[in-house]
Amino acid sequence: MTRIAIALTPDYADWEIGLLTAVARSFLGTDILTASPDGAPLTSMGGLRVTPDLAYRDLAVGDFDALVIPGGMSWEKGTAPDLTDLVADFAQRKAVIGGICAAASALAGTGLLNDVAHTGNALLSHKAYPAYRGEALYRDQPQAVSDKGIITAPGTSPFTFAVEILKALDLWTPDAQAEMVGFSAEHHPG
Repeated sequence: MTRIAIALTPDYADWEIGLLTAVARSFLGTDILTASPDGAPLTSMGGLRVTPDLAYRDLAVGDFDALVIPGGMSWEKGTAPDLTDLVADFAQRKAVIGGICAAASALAGTGLLNDVAHTGNALLSHKAYPAYRGEALYRDQPQAVSDKGIITAPGTSPFTFAVEILKALDLWTPDAQAEMVGFSAEHHPG
């Protein structure tokens, strides 16, 4: 069974992972566990109070196929946890790693995006991190970018973010496609 770890932060953007988690769990049978920096409950930007399954330090990296990090306000507030070690552990195992919105910039800050095509909210956000040297590989586009198991997306792209993660995990089946096709319909002219 495919397993995804979701690394939540205080004030995380709940809509950025909602489609991914619903389709992966309910329709594809994926096991999803949530983690917070210390395992304590936290509240999303939308006011959803979540009690995570465990703390970051308790994630047994070898038990997961992917690490997904939603964006949120904690980076703008300067209260975001340092994800460098967690990301490095998943990267060393060659797990799929996804970051959307401010979390894409957080991935840039770990150096993970220096050698893969990627996107995010803005190149300027990535460049705020001293470890980031991947400017030549930045793609200024509204859809998610997937390269070598690393998926990034601007915060306005939860649909393509979910699709690219499912593809990277070999979960993009006809059933998944049929379930998700309607979610992109509003983006197609009448």
